Amino acid sequence: MQKVRYIAVEGPIGVGKSSLAEILAKELNGRALLEEIDTNPFLPRFYEDIKKYSFQTQLFFLLSRYQQQKELGQCDLFKTNIVSDYLFAKDRIFAYLNLDENELSLYEQVFRLLDARIPKPDLVVYLRASSEVLLERIGKRNKDYEKGISHEYLEALVEAYNRYFFYYTDTALLVVNTTDIDFVNNPADLSNLVKEIKSIKGGTQHYMPLGSGS
Repeated sequence: MQKVRYIAVEGPIGVGKSSLAEILAKELNGRALLEEIDTNPFLPRFYEDIKKYSFQTQLFFLLSRYQQQKELGQCDLFKTNIVSDYLFAKDRIFAYLNLDENELSLYEQVFRLLDARIPKPDLVVYLRASSEVLLERIGKRNKDYEKGISHEYLEALVEAYNRYFFYYTDTALLVVNTTDIDFVNNPADLSNLVKEIKSIKGGTQHYMPLGSGS
């Protein structure tokens, strides 16, 4: 684990990215870099009318994530462990899911300019869960704007994430099935997951815990 200084935690809405990023940052005596989702003024309207507000929402997220990542690039990654709750490149998952052809063409031009300027993580931890479990977890968070998320949209998002990370080769990757575990409230689940993350050597690995059944 000595060479892994920058970890990005990824996965669809409600899977526990931010929770794990904060926990891992403490475990590694590092810093958590959390996406500022609630600052996006278009997000509540996006879930009310996805087609109408997709481009504004996506562009705001892209530029916001870039600003955070640019500041990260100014840190000394050789001295500080960083755990982020998102991977910059995943922005394209939402873009390809929600934008029309003309919007996507413009988006791609902006994305390529920005992506070339930011640091890449040493390891990505991709958290998976079924759409049913995600919907349940989202409900427990009780955020007003998330109440408009449909099961159909969530299923499409889960499929898009799985497809993206099936072909992902940019960095070391750990794929974790979180459907049957609760690493936030169950110490054993957390301990086993952290141990798995620390054991990563490179390439793509899969972790399918039996879990606590929570």
